[in-house]
Amino acid sequence: MAPPAKKFNSKPSSERPCGRPIASSQLPLQLEDDAPDFPRGGGTLLSREERNEAREGVEKDFETEIRVLKKRKKEKRVQHKDNSTEDDLGLLFGDGITGKLPRFANKITLKNVSSGMKLWGVIAEVNEKDIIVSLPGGLRGLVRACDAFDPISSDEVNGDVDNSFLSRIYQKGQLVSCVVLQVDDDKKELAKRKIWLSLRLSVLHKSLNLDSIQEGMVLSAYVKSIEDHGFMLHFGLPAFAGFMPKKNQSEGRNINVGIGQLLQGIVKSVDRSRKVVHMSSDMDVVSKYVTKELKGISIDLLVPGMMVNARVQSTLENGILLSFLTYFTGTVDIFNLDKTFPSSKWKNDYAKNIKFNARILFIDPSTRAVGLTLSPQLVSNKASTSLVKVGDIFEQCKVVRVDKGSGLLLEVPTEPFPTPAYVNVNDVADKEVKLDKIFKEGSSARARILGYRHLEGLATATLKTSAFEGSVFTHSDVKPGMVVKAKVIAIDSFGAIVQLASGVKALCLGFSGVKALCPLRHMSEFEITKPRKKFEVGTELVFRVLGCKSKRITVTHKKTLVKSKLEILSSYADGSDGLVTHGWITKIEKHGCFVRFYNGVQGFAPRSELGLGPGSDIHSMYHVEQVVKCRVVKCLPASHRINLSFNITPTRGSEGELIKPGSLVSGVVESVATKTIVVAVHESSRMKGTIVLEHLADHHGLATLLISVMKPGYHFDKLLVLDVEGNNLILTAKNSLVNSIEQLPAEISQISCHSVVHGYICNIIDAGCFVRFMGRLTGFAPKSKVTDDRRSDLSEVFFVGQSVRSNIVDISSDTGRITLSLKQSLCSSTDASFIQEYFLLEEKISELQVSDSQGLPLKWTNGFCISSVIEGKVHEIKDFGVVISFQEYSDVFGFISHYHLAETTLEKHSVVRAAVLDVSRVERLVDLSLKPELINKTKEESSASKTLKKKRKRESHKELEDNQVVNAIVEIVKENYLVLSFPAYNYSIGYASLTDYNTQRFPTTQFSHGQSVTATVMALPGPTTGGRLLLLLKSLSDGMETSSSKRAKKSSYDVGSLVQAEISETKPLELRVKFGSGFNGRIHITEATDDNSDESPFSEYRVGQKLTARIVSKGNRTESSRGYHGWDLSVKPSLLKGDTEMSKSLSSEDINYSYGQRVYGFVYKIDPEWAWLTVSREFMAQLYILDSSSEPCELVDFQKRFYVGKAVSGFVINVNKEKKLLRVALRAPPASGKLKEADSDRHSLCQLVQGSVVGGRISKILPGVGGLLVQIDQHHYGKVHFTELTDAWVSNPLSGYQEGQFVKCRVLEINHAFKGSVHVDLSLRSAQDASGHTSTRRVDTITDFHPDMAVHGYVKNVSKKGCFIMLSRNIDARILISNLSDDFIENPEKDFSIGQLVTGKVLSVEPLSKRAEVTLRTSSAVDAPKSNANHLNQIMVGDIINGKVKRVESYGLFISIDQTNVVGLCHVSELSDDHVDDLPAKFKAGEIVTAKVLKVDKERNRVSLGMKNSYIAGEGGSTTPSRQSIDVTVGMNGSVTTSEPSLSQSSSEDMENGSDADHIPLLADAESRALVPPLEVQLDDIESLDIQGDISESVVDVTDGNEEKTDKKTKKRAREEREREIRAAEERLLEKDIPRSAEEFEKLIRSSPNSSFIWIKYMAFKLSLADIEKARSIAERALRTINIREESEKLNIWVAYFNLENEYGNPPEEAVQKIFERALQYCDPKKVNLALLGMYERTEQLKLADDLLNKMSRKFKHSCKVWLRKIQSLVKKNGDGVQSVVERGLKSLPRHKHIKFITQTAILEFKCGVPDRGRSLFEKMLREYPKRTDLWSVYLDQEIRVGDTDLIRALFERAISLSLPPKKMKFLFNKYLQYEKSTGDEQYVESVKAKAMEYVATLD
Repeated sequence: MAPPAKKFNSKPSSERPCGRPIASSQLPLQLEDDAPDFPRGGGTLLSREERNEAREGVEKDFETEIRVLKKRKKEKRVQHKDNSTEDDLGLLFGDGITGKLPRFANKITLKNVSSGMKLWGVIAEVNEKDIIVSLPGGLRGLVRACDAFDPISSDEVNGDVDNSFLSRIYQKGQLVSCVVLQVDDDKKELAKRKIWLSLRLSVLHKSLNLDSIQEGMVLSAYVKSIEDHGFMLHFGLPAFAGFMPKKNQSEGRNINVGIGQLLQGIVKSVDRSRKVVHMSSDMDVVSKYVTKELKGISIDLLVPGMMVNARVQSTLENGILLSFLTYFTGTVDIFNLDKTFPSSKWKNDYAKNIKFNARILFIDPSTRAVGLTLSPQLVSNKASTSLVKVGDIFEQCKVVRVDKGSGLLLEVPTEPFPTPAYVNVNDVADKEVKLDKIFKEGSSARARILGYRHLEGLATATLKTSAFEGSVFTHSDVKPGMVVKAKVIAIDSFGAIVQLASGVKALCLGFSGVKALCPLRHMSEFEITKPRKKFEVGTELVFRVLGCKSKRITVTHKKTLVKSKLEILSSYADGSDGLVTHGWITKIEKHGCFVRFYNGVQGFAPRSELGLGPGSDIHSMYHVEQVVKCRVVKCLPASHRINLSFNITPTRGSEGELIKPGSLVSGVVESVATKTIVVAVHESSRMKGTIVLEHLADHHGLATLLISVMKPGYHFDKLLVLDVEGNNLILTAKNSLVNSIEQLPAEISQISCHSVVHGYICNIIDAGCFVRFMGRLTGFAPKSKVTDDRRSDLSEVFFVGQSVRSNIVDISSDTGRITLSLKQSLCSSTDASFIQEYFLLEEKISELQVSDSQGLPLKWTNGFCISSVIEGKVHEIKDFGVVISFQEYSDVFGFISHYHLAETTLEKHSVVRAAVLDVSRVERLVDLSLKPELINKTKEESSASKTLKKKRKRESHKELEDNQVVNAIVEIVKENYLVLSFPAYNYSIGYASLTDYNTQRFPTTQFSHGQSVTATVMALPGPTTGGRLLLLLKSLSDGMETSSSKRAKKSSYDVGSLVQAEISETKPLELRVKFGSGFNGRIHITEATDDNSDESPFSEYRVGQKLTARIVSKGNRTESSRGYHGWDLSVKPSLLKGDTEMSKSLSSEDINYSYGQRVYGFVYKIDPEWAWLTVSREFMAQLYILDSSSEPCELVDFQKRFYVGKAVSGFVINVNKEKKLLRVALRAPPASGKLKEADSDRHSLCQLVQGSVVGGRISKILPGVGGLLVQIDQHHYGKVHFTELTDAWVSNPLSGYQEGQFVKCRVLEINHAFKGSVHVDLSLRSAQDASGHTSTRRVDTITDFHPDMAVHGYVKNVSKKGCFIMLSRNIDARILISNLSDDFIENPEKDFSIGQLVTGKVLSVEPLSKRAEVTLRTSSAVDAPKSNANHLNQIMVGDIINGKVKRVESYGLFISIDQTNVVGLCHVSELSDDHVDDLPAKFKAGEIVTAKVLKVDKERNRVSLGMKNSYIAGEGGSTTPSRQSIDVTVGMNGSVTTSEPSLSQSSSEDMENGSDADHIPLLADAESRALVPPLEVQLDDIESLDIQGDISESVVDVTDGNEEKTDKKTKKRAREEREREIRAAEERLLEKDIPRSAEEFEKLIRSSPNSSFIWIKYMAFKLSLADIEKARSIAERALRTINIREESEKLNIWVAYFNLENEYGNPPEEAVQKIFERALQYCDPKKVNLALLGMYERTEQLKLADDLLNKMSRKFKHSCKVWLRKIQSLVKKNGDGVQSVVERGLKSLPRHKHIKFITQTAILEFKCGVPDRGRSLFEKMLREYPKRTDLWSVYLDQEIRVGDTDLIRALFERAISLSLPPKKMKFLFNKYLQYEKSTGDEQYVESVKAKAMEYVATLD
């Protein structure tokens, strides 16, 4: 309602409609605070044009109102008063311009509701196609499905509109805003008018645009899509969209948000550039949000349900007037006040200017009328909950308020709180009363609920006395079977409309009582032609309720039903067996009656249960709509089926119970009718059987002929009982059904999909054919599945009763429906039973003909044997042939066609000799032939004796076998069959049918005489075939050759089908079978038994044997492969017992093999190295020779042990799912192993554990004391140490071994290197001797050695200073030259040879360095160490000593201290206060020096000296050597392991310094300590694979220039490496001096602030105290303190920080990522990335490592290291994708890096991947750079590593054949020669030398 305006004097105008907002759509919205102050003296913001438009609209409304008032004055005063009140109640006031306040509050009624109104409502019902909405004022509106939501561009929404999509969007009780679309025409009854609504937001938000949306507004929107972080919203308008985050979604709604869901939210922000509105759906905020006052807001922007601040303007008669949003006024009726039970003095509570929060209830844009509500439930945005039901009676209802002339407000006592109810004045009493006199406030009344207004939460009630009478008040009170009284209110041609006696004349919805329909057929027991004579309007009669569905009630007036005392049947669940009840017949068919009961329940009574006599007609006994009493025989509630019987008392007959459908009986014909034969069944004395014409034979023509000659007394031997109807048996004599009795199903559970079953057609309709099997089991063949070629009229090609073969297409267990196919291509015969029955039936008819004519038996046929030659006389010559007569048989004639005259001219009465081709017993006609080839073959037989004739006749058929395919010549074309001859088989005669069961009426294929055809032999001559050879034409077995049939043939069977198959061929690993119509398949050997444990599963199968199999898959072979159609079948007992629902599980073999799983298979291929097994129809397995046994004798006989077809049991050790290949071993693998996939067998030996015994093959005998290299797997080798070759210590342990020899090994140890390689240590010694006598015992740990212990060993290395011996595979010992013997040894190399066995005693043991010293002397050991210890005790820290320089090294001086035998080390950093560059130039051995003792370690015999001037002068200091590269791994216990370059010295170097070390124990101890390798965690991205080392060892620079420069670089690198080793050794020497407190660490930090080593040790110290935060703070200090130029030191700290957060971060991944991002800002990004990658790989965080590698390959695409690291990662896994990465790397890397990249990639492939891929890479490089000897050298080294001798020699030959400079050729020849020497083959050595000499000769 717009605010009142001042008086205007302008003329009216019709250009703008009345009440239209004043250009509000063009004004921007303004907050009230932003509006300008109102000027003094009044004023307006409207322009002159706007004021004129407003005046015109007001004056027009004023004139309209005056005309209405004048019209009212003409009426009577009382009527005028009443009408005035009614009009005021019915009109909507919204203009407020005249200054006159409305009398009543606005109220929505059916009279004033109009299109375009916006209403607030609550959903009362959600149906499938519409929604019912409860509106203000108790109205109800309908919403069509198409008007319920706006289409959203989503497939989910559009696809579900027709189903249950409405129930997903809307819920009952949901508050919605809607717009009135249409109201039914006024001419209709008021109570029947319907209000059609729209819930579309596009209609509701029609005037909404992006500019008008402000923050804080409440809007509704659909969920358009669901994203990861929120929902995309759709407001119904295409101009803008919305987004609502998931975290802001209200948790209190308890709904699952889906696409299309309607949500309500608050605008948080508006992105006008992107046109996106950001929403929040916090329901607490939404329900409490009050719309802000906006300047210039249009009424079009007001939405029902919007909450506003309102102020009371005045009170009205039935409500209050409120103002809101500055410009608008609205009314609140008395039912929407803030109090649930307002009293009669409610107006006192609403004084002027009181403020309330109100919600908009409705908006009428045409009148600008607005309705509001103050209801607490609605203000809180919640719909009220109904606590009452229609029809409820409440005895004590309190009267709250009495409204004169309107009604009463009651307080209904409900729980948990009372419900308000209003009683209209018309529902107070049955007669007119005065309310104020009868009812007082506070009094009680008895009320009955009429309805409920869901929006207001108000019930409507009645107090009428008549309302409490009667049993029926609402539709819910009506129940099926209820007997009621009703009044006839209308009669029509379809029946009568009656009103049930309810005692209520009007319900809340305006309907006049509960109405019901009495259909015409139920108005009387008998048919009524004129219903109006039987029923009169106003008559009250007794009815019985038949059903009640969706307020539609039907009743009956049939007396039998109304007065029935039997129990009613109103649901299928009530249909218990034996229940007797009344029903009425709805349909009669020849096989039974359909009977209906109450509430739509229906049953069927078969003909046998109708109580009919033999031959009685159903229609003579029963008629439609007849009421019958019946008994429930069987009820199936799930399928809604009830079997009935009209025989109330069940018949008892033991004989009848014995004969059931499916029984075989015999009988004698009692009577013969035209189409029926009655048979007296022998198995029952009182039961008769009936055979109809169609069931006499499979051939319809012969059946007609048979019934014509049938006489009473004929005996039937075998008759099949199809069904039992009372005492009558339905029988059949069809051979197809009698012979297939075992396969005929009687229940649906006996049918399996895609099986072919015999049956007969019971009905034909336009849509298809019904085929019946046993009993009432019937299937349906749709028209599309009846024939291969579509036929318009099925009755032309099929007839009722026809025998057919049907293919089961589908079975629905829920509905019990069977879908069939009758296509000949799917159902063709697989045998000759069809034509066989034809000849047998023909013989039977001829016998009946003879017996009927009382003639002689059929002895004449004995004289006309097939293929025999007989004499006859030409009786008559016709145009179509010659008729022959026979002297012995006057009534038998022969016939010779022109084709069979063979160009012979015959004369009448001449005698001829002809061959018999066919004999027709019925027609007494013999077909003859004069063809010489047919006559001559029997001449010898005719002249021989009868016995010999029979013998030769049998011999003529010896070559023919069952199922043999032969070529034949058509001799005679009969009506139903062909007579064929077989030239290849002595012109034998055979017969083939032209038609089949399903094609009896089909047009037959035209054949001509002499035509060549292909057929299959199905039955050899015998008594069952009438002495005929029977065949099956290929055209019939293959079906009709049409395109549709060919497609059908390919897809006729599905996986899971049970089929009957016949074995056609046996093979060692499979059976070839055929089934169906020419289908072929195989039974794999693994599909013969369930567990494959049988040694020979095919031993019991033979060719021609028939078996039942299940199709398990369609194989991979093509259809053109020898007729193989690709079907795989199984005869496993477990599969044959399964149901037909298993097809999905069989469609594809999905077997998950697990590690260690036992599998069974059969050998199908064998070679010297592998045995190939088949473990299933798809999965194969490989058995490697070394996995087959651990015994050498069995390994030698590998190919003899495994032969094709042998059953093998093994254990899975590897799976390749892509190739469907298993790797198996005969020994059980350990339980701790892990199954690997693809090429994992190249990387892992998971089947081996320590202590396991395996078979091996000696691959190489290593030179010297290298031991043996033994192959234990296809790609894996183990090493046998020299001490593990024999059980005892023998002088030459290698003497009994040779290459290629099989050995039995025991695994001692398996080491998995970080780079993925596996090192296996083996032993050839017996396991029981390992811990036996001392003479054979091997000691593997250094702790087991002790001084004076006797030991054995083999000499490992010999030098002038002594030798090293091997005590075991892990322990070596040193023997100094002085301890080699008691005698003097001048040259140890002559007296001791490599591999020599020696015996000695242990002198000393160094457990830390795993070193021992041994003596071979028999006398006691010297006491030198003890004297050394005495001298060491005399030296103190701080002493100034004198000594001589013993030796000068690059890292320092060894000084021999005077008057002692102690040698101390003065490091280069302690020589001078200044830097010293060249020590050998400044110091010489023997020079006397002065030094200060810095440290004395008595336990380790170590002395550190210093020669700085500051030391000598008395000034001391503490320094810590810096390190160039330190990496850190933080352990779980807080320890820190540093990785340092290790000090590695060869045995020969150590031995050369042996004499010095003997006298200087400090140095020896330090150097031995340096040999203890630390845990390495390197930053270099490729060092772990030592590729550079491989290249540096192999590549020899043989270029002509720059040799001196290269030597300098090499020496420089050696010096730097030596320096790093010495520094590492010194830090180990100082390990005991690491600080033990924070103060000591702080002191060290102050002295060396740039040393990352100290900082990291400090961090480790704090971690050991579990102070994580302090360790972090130290890391931060280090990063701030270390000089920015010390990038490597800073990087060490960052790496330590990575490890710290990876161990203790929360969560670790995010913590590491934050540190990583910081490190990138300070250090080289590539180094940081590589460091993080190294940490991920060490900690096996492979996914993070892969993600980081992918990023690095994009960021550092020009880095060769990064690409190699990526390839290294791929190769470690399985090698897949390496080629694509190489190609990407080559595209990204600069060209000068290609050689390095490809070379190192190839080395990676050789070491860890697939050598073939490495070879291809090397070959590619050599094609481009053929003269690069460095590439040749690396390539050769890798091949030598693999060990394929043939490949290596071929590669050397290629290399030496190149045309290269002599120096390079010399290098290649030397390398070739060294290789051949290492192999030990002198012949090849000489060959290489000869080739080298040839090359040299070519240079001359």
